[in-house]
Amino acid sequence: MRKEALLYEKLTDKFVRCSLCAHRCKIADQKFGFCGIRHNLGGELFTYAYGKVIAANIDPIEKKPLYHFLPGTSSFSVATIGCNFRCDFCQNWEISQCSFKDGHCGGTDFPPEKIVDAASDSGCKSISYTYTEPTVFFEYAYETAKLARSRNLKNIFVSNGYMTRECLEMFRPYLDAANIDLKFFKDESYKRVCAASLQPVLDSIILLKEMGIWVEITTLVIPGENDSDEELGAIAGFISGLDKNIPWHVSRFHPDYKLNHHHPTPETTLEKARAQGLKAGLNFVYAGNIYGLASDTVCPGCQKILIKREGFAILENNLSKGKCPECGYTLPGGFSINQ
Repeated sequence: MRKEALLYEKLTDKFVRCSLCAHRCKIADQKFGFCGIRHNLGGELFTYAYGKVIAANIDPIEKKPLYHFLPGTSSFSVATIGCNFRCDFCQNWEISQCSFKDGHCGGTDFPPEKIVDAASDSGCKSISYTYTEPTVFFEYAYETAKLARSRNLKNIFVSNGYMTRECLEMFRPYLDAANIDLKFFKDESYKRVCAASLQPVLDSIILLKEMGIWVEITTLVIPGENDSDEELGAIAGFISGLDKNIPWHVSRFHPDYKLNHHHPTPETTLEKARAQGLKAGLNFVYAGNIYGLASDTVCPGCQKILIKREGFAILENNLSKGKCPECGYTLPGGFSINQ
């Protein structure tokens, strides 16, 4: 469905300036923005990513991954085609790298009202805008999120963090939690691998924290790309400097898309990444995409296991009103639907 876009400015000669993501595309008449989703028609900007999902699933919230937000609950997860990155290692590339610019228009009609009904009817406690980049289907997510809030459902972004301040300020009243991919700590790597830049991602993480939105961060650790002690330490240092209680998920890479010649991340590399996080003072560093390594939530005060996990399943939840039952430490995050 074509719908007039939000967050753009009309310029002279039928040009428009999109202010949705950090690319801030200046788009000529009849042309698309970098995302291939937003289209200038006669000096007005339209989105094609409204009302059609390419994926809709009920996921454990731990899959996002979010470990400190409504643990053990399900999240109704939706996506459209499209992305504002071009990551060589994308593991959802079949849908994220499709665009209306290239003639793709796949998806199933699924208006916001039906998403909220489906989430509520299935017992989910939240809706996650995920799989591809939710920023590019902002209008769709925004209308859905407003309805979700009225039904006491939480809203979650799983994002590359390349949104603008304007985007976050507009979504702020309805956004409860976000997992942001911090892929590298080198601008050159962002440019070469993702066709993007580092600083806007850092700015988004900082702004989300300032807005009081619960944030967790994921880094896909890729052999030969971002697995040096220097880079992992820099990522950990940035997170720790912002807030030592931000959970950092260091995730195992599996060869895919344009990096299918790479080897999977060794377990020892994830252990090294986790060590860098702990060295930087982070209280919660988790390993993802690998079985049985650093998935439990442990109390920083007395080392009691507060949440024991096996894969995405919660085996034990020993929290008492969000606190450690042994020492009374208050675990940071969102542990009640009423928070």
